[in-house]
Amino acid sequence: MNLALTLTTNTLLALLLITITFWLPQLNAYTEKHNPYECGFDPTTSAHLPFSMKFFLIAITFLLFDLEIALLLPLPWATQTNNLMLTINMILALLIILALGLAYEWTQKGLDWVE
Repeated sequence: MNLALTLTTNTLLALLLITITFWLPQLNAYTEKHNPYECGFDPTTSAHLPFSMKFFLIAITFLLFDLEIALLLPLPWATQTNNLMLTINMILALLIILALGLAYEWTQKGLDWVE
């Protein structure tokens, strides 16, 4: 009985949320919602517009630190290994390399958005 009630409740809740997500945006329609989004560029103009390289540098920095989180995520399970010092040394080496890279980019004004 509990399993059937749980499955019914979960299914009804999921269908309700799916219905709301399709129905709610249609209530507040405006012209910007109907325009295609092309990486922040207006798709009706020339494709040869100059763009800021700072955007891509900051995006790459974000990806690096996102990768750091992904590599450090298994840390709680890695502490159950037999060679704990090797694991800690590798994690510290990764963090030091990333911190030095961030410090270098910061000193070179790579994170400033000024053109």
